[in-house]
Amino acid sequence: MLDILFKRGTVVAPSGRFRADVGVRDGRIALLGEDLGAEAGELVDAGGKYILPGAVDAHVHLSMISNGVPTADDYFTGTRAAACGGTTTVIDYAAQRKGQGILESVGARIDMARGQACVDYAFHCILTDLHGGALLDEFGAAAAAGITSFKCFTVYKREGLMMADGDLSRVLVAAARHGILTNVHAENADLLYSRVASFLADGKTSAWYHYLSRPEFVEAEADRRVVHWAKALGVPVYLVHLACAEGLEAVAEARGQGFPVYAETCPQYLAFDSEVYKRPDGANFVCSPPIKGAASREALWRGLRTGSVSTVATDHCPFTLAQKAVGHGNFVDIPNGCPGVETMYPYMLSAAQAGKISLEKAVEVCAANPARLFGLPTKGAVAPGLDADLVLYDPDAHVTVTQTLMHSSTDHTIWEGLSLTGYPERVYARGALVFDRGRFTGHAGHGVYCKRVPGGALR
Repeated sequence: MLDILFKRGTVVAPSGRFRADVGVRDGRIALLGEDLGAEAGELVDAGGKYILPGAVDAHVHLSMISNGVPTADDYFTGTRAAACGGTTTVIDYAAQRKGQGILESVGARIDMARGQACVDYAFHCILTDLHGGALLDEFGAAAAAGITSFKCFTVYKREGLMMADGDLSRVLVAAARHGILTNVHAENADLLYSRVASFLADGKTSAWYHYLSRPEFVEAEADRRVVHWAKALGVPVYLVHLACAEGLEAVAEARGQGFPVYAETCPQYLAFDSEVYKRPDGANFVCSPPIKGAASREALWRGLRTGSVSTVATDHCPFTLAQKAVGHGNFVDIPNGCPGVETMYPYMLSAAQAGKISLEKAVEVCAANPARLFGLPTKGAVAPGLDADLVLYDPDAHVTVTQTLMHSSTDHTIWEGLSLTGYPERVYARGALVFDRGRFTGHAGHGVYCKRVPGGALR
């Protein structure tokens, strides 16, 4: 006997869509086919609805402190918001501090999330200190423990996060040897610091100068440099929150040559352009890399359509209005980050309905690709044997985003007033109903840690 049987729905996969019933038992998809006659404890009429895999947001920051400022969302409120937007798995970042090991750093974060998370979770490890190279010896143990991705920065030198070029090249090679995918935040640190100093010396302190301090070429140079290294070393690399057209050109060229180079972009780079930094509420849009010009925005949409952009993730890093206002007199002091984990899937699916991309592509970049690249074999698709992370999506719903509808702990959303066509009606995380027509129905502790499988970037 099934626990739940979805009848008469349309399943959407990257390869297409098809009519099917979906049967769920013990948190997994047990049956998939037309006109299933199996008995079930609950029947759900999915007629006229799409049945989608839950999204995998591979880039969030929860319970994080940035320059002394804590994010508004912890592991409960952040994953609650994720669930209410159809995201059923999140991958957060555990920062390795000087003197720490990888397993130690990630283990502390797992302990923090356990009992709080409403949906399943995993962690990338941010590498900041190789201990003179000794940390490289821990890569094999990390892969065996299911930590299949690291992150390195080419910026934030003064904050102690930046990795020297030589060390980054060592990480790329050693990580690839163990099937670990290296994520890179690519911007040119020296260019950035020089431009910031120049603007501040001239008294140019508004949010607009956050963008001008790190415009397209500051990111593009670092994007091209990292892609060049990956090609020369013959290793995979994943550029996080790529925001500029020129950087995407380097990715597209490498992919066209057969190299395993991947780009992630974010909804804020697809929906807005740099003009938002001239608005009175421009501080609310401050994130790094910043939102770029209209030409870059359109290039990213093209990249999604052509496959040059492999994933969409949020870089969800919310702060309150009061926290953002701390930088009112100096853009350097504005906490970096925007909310987005609840709006990502609805935004991308609505864009698909508007013809920007296909529904199949939205499912591919928001669910299937991040699950594959980051070693989550039971996520990202509607298929027998996989976790019953399912979104019952109403394509005819019309929703206007307002802060009152959101489930994050922050007190504003940059998506205020956004009109969406289509919206999740119900969301299931491993077979449990966590969102039902506007209401959060899950609970803290339902989410479990996902031990991941290495090598996804090469499959």
